[in-house]
This record gives sequence, C-alpha cells and structure tokens, in this order.
Amino acid sequence: MNGAQALIRTLTRGGVEVCFSNPGTSEMHFVAALDAVPQMRGVLCLFEGVATGAADGYGRMAGRPAAVLLHLGPGLANGLANLHNARRARTPLLAVVGDHATYHKRYDAPLESDIDALAGSVSGWVRRSARSADVAADAAEGVAAALTPPGQVATLILPADVSWSDGAEPAAPLPVRAAPGVPGATVRSVSRTLRSGEPCVLLLGGAAARRPGLEAASRVAQGTGARLLCETFPARLERGAGIPAVDRLAYLGEFAAGQLSGARHLILAGARAPVSFFAYPGQPSSLVPEGCEVHVLAEPGDDVCGALAALADEAAPDAKPLLREAERPEVPDSGDLTGAAAAAVIGALLPEGAIVSDEANTSGVWLPGATAGAPPHDWLTLTGGSIGLGLPLATSAAVACPGRPVLALEADGSAMYTPSALWTQAREGLDVTTVIFSNRSYAILNMELDRVGAEPAGAAARNLLELARPGLDFVALATGMGVPAGRARTPGELAVQLRQALAEPGPHLIEAMVPPLG
Repeated sequence: MNGAQALIRTLTRGGVEVCFSNPGTSEMHFVAALDAVPQMRGVLCLFEGVATGAADGYGRMAGRPAAVLLHLGPGLANGLANLHNARRARTPLLAVVGDHATYHKRYDAPLESDIDALAGSVSGWVRRSARSADVAADAAEGVAAALTPPGQVATLILPADVSWSDGAEPAAPLPVRAAPGVPGATVRSVSRTLRSGEPCVLLLGGAAARRPGLEAASRVAQGTGARLLCETFPARLERGAGIPAVDRLAYLGEFAAGQLSGARHLILAGARAPVSFFAYPGQPSSLVPEGCEVHVLAEPGDDVCGALAALADEAAPDAKPLLREAERPEVPDSGDLTGAAAAAVIGALLPEGAIVSDEANTSGVWLPGATAGAPPHDWLTLTGGSIGLGLPLATSAAVACPGRPVLALEADGSAMYTPSALWTQAREGLDVTTVIFSNRSYAILNMELDRVGAEPAGAAARNLLELARPGLDFVALATGMGVPAGRARTPGELAVQLRQALAEPGPHLIEAMVPPLG
C-alpha cells in the first residue's frame, strides 16, 4: 500500500469523510487513491479559497474535520484567507498540502516555496511526513490535533514521493483530549461578582453560542441582572423562536462601547476581551470600559457550556432561561427593495432548521432583527473578517447537513471573491439558496473611508470603492455555472423567487437589487 492509500484510509477511520479538493500534479496519487476508498467523498472546488472556506463550514456544522487538499505552496497561499477565518472560528480542519518529492526540492523548481512557513501562520499543528511508513501515523495525529478543544487548523505536508512510495499501512484513530472543566473556585468567584450589585456584562463566545450555553447564560442573566452579549462574529450561533436571544457585540467600536458602557465587570465565557477591529485616530483599541474589571469564567478550550451551567446553578439556581417568542415580520406589499425590506422578506420566509451563511455586510444590518423570532436556525458568520467566505460556507453546510435548507446572504463585492462556489453547488446538487445584495458598491469601505479620518474622498478614491462601469450581472454569472437565477427589484418579486427557490431541490440564486446603505 502506498502512502496516499494509507493516508485516506486513516482519515476515514478517524471520521474524516469529505475532502474539498483543488489538486495538482504532486497530489495525483492522493486523487487516484479515492477510487479505492469509497468512504471518502471528494468534492472538487475550482479555487483554493473555496476549498478552504468549505472545509471551515463543514467543520462548524459537522463538529468534525473535513480535509482540504491543496497543491504546493501557491495553492496553500490561495486558500490562506479562509484558513485565517477557520483559525478565528476555531474550526477542526485538516489541510493536506502536497509538496515536491523530497529529492526534487534541492533543484528549486518553479513551484518550490516555504510551505511550512505559510502553514504555520494559520495552523495550530504542522507536520511534514518524511516517509511513506510515517504518513498514516502523522495523519492520525493531525486529526486528533484538529479536534483538540476548541478546534484548530492542522496541516499535513505530503511530499509526492512519500505519497507514491509503498510500505505504508493505515493507522488507528488517536484519542482526543476532552475540554477541561472549570474549577469550582472560579465559578464561585464569578458568582460572587455577579451578586455584588455592580453592573456586569457576560460575553459569550465559541461553544457558548449554542443552545445549551445560551440557556445557561440566560439563566444567569435572569437571576442576576447581568447584561448578555456574544462576540461580534460567532462561528455558529443558534437562534430563533424557543432559544434565548442574545445581542452580538457591535462591529463598529463606537456602538460596542455603548453596549458595554457602565459595566464594572466583564465576564468572559469562551470569548476574548473585545477590541476594535481597526485603529482609528483618537479612538482606543481596547473596548473594555475604563474602570471595568475583566473576569475569565472559561477559556475557549475549556468546557464553556459546563462552566455556564455550573455558574447558573451557583448564582441563579431558581432562574429560568428567557426564550425568544415566535414572531415574523410581514412581507412588504409595496415600496422599493431596500435592505430593510429584503430582511423582512427573509425573516418572513426563513424555514425551520435553516442554516444561514451571513456575509451580507452593510446590506444585512436589518437581518438580525428581522429573523430573531423565526423558527430555530443556525447562523454562520465571517469570523476572521476576511471576505469571500460566505458562498463556500453555505456550500459545505449543505454537504455536512443534507436535508437542511441553506441560505447564503451575500454582499456583491464579497461574492466576487469566491463565485466559483456556485459551480460546486451545481455539480454536487446542493440545496443552497443564495441572495446577492447587489448595491454595486464596496459600501463598508465607503463608510470606513470616512471613519478613518482620511482626506475628503474625491473621484479617484470613490472610483476604487464602486462596482460599476461595468456593472456585475449575477444572474448571468450563476446561470453560466449551472445555477438557476433570477433578479428581484421589489419585495414582492424577492418573496416569490425565495419561496420558489426554497421549495425546489438544488441550488438557486436571487440577485436582490438594493440601494447602498446611507
């Protein structure tokens, strides 16, 4: 058995059953080995950023790693932005990066590069297999590393000759360390803080954004009066009717400061102390209010939900979680298709059990409010801030959770980073409905241009921030990749097309023509 065959068999034994791939010459033995291991599903992506973003979404929804197969250093570099997002999401993910044969590297061939350095910038674990006899054990260790709480990117570098050489055997899965519990003394200390009578904010992140954590945190808030927030971009937020509602910390630092204003104690449960996304002239980088003490209930790698449950029992033993009541907006029957009107349509029609990939950016500011009382659903966000993740996330959510409707809410500028995800959706027959908020502008950058205190923008500056001359035609782009598509200019047209797309199998795209924010 060669190294590639042993590698794939080891991965499937460890629960890795999907590989999002953009392979090249050095990975051909891995590709060939897929025929001998039908338990591994290979999913072709036309760009590495789609493949890495898809592996991120799969890990978020499945709770176990997907593999992503990349071609040498340039292939890894093409996928690096969405591996950055996966790192910030703490997603369990195994990247397999092919390399030149070991004896060929000294010749400095055109595609030679420092793969180890590139991988190290986004990975918590990096290993280069030196022999075919080692590759299976290395793969088993990589899977276990990816699953180490709270989850991380693990990268296995696979030289071509290690892949094609015989002498390999599959390895058994390795045990994965469980998330450690939080000491009782920590829980009691935080409980005393909450009962001190001073204003407290409980900030949730990671696993705490799932239903068990939200219910425990809501009990704490109801019993102690603490304000409840979650991180700005949670990897996976469970929300909707019957689930405790939680506001996300605002993206804009000024708004986040308002949410935290007056707090004397900030308690972190799976979250980091909040900071501004960017530096702005005259503005602080830390968003922790002056005079506010930070307390860590649980680190992201701890048993965060267990810590919150223990805290609820200690600080608010008789409190019940406050569950969100069912509520839907009305579909607007007239007027223009604004961002607010589009959000109302989506909130009115969002199906139960939906998975929403949200990269709507400025056009999506009304979405949280419009969908808060919709049937229970999952919300996936842009954890690392590197745009181009939304379409790949939606693609892999449909792979990980067949039978659940997937809705991609996508800004037009961000969509152009990874549009070939639509081709993969069509090829795999995935039930993904994409709504493009087409405002023909990098609207968020227009806003940031004003906020950073730059010189007043003239024609040359504004020219770099608009998506016109020529305008983008997402209907043509989608149909050219095999995805049925339509264009909506009114709330009624959006509602009709969204109902139809959700009712029919396979992928669909709707280009929603909305004005820029502001």
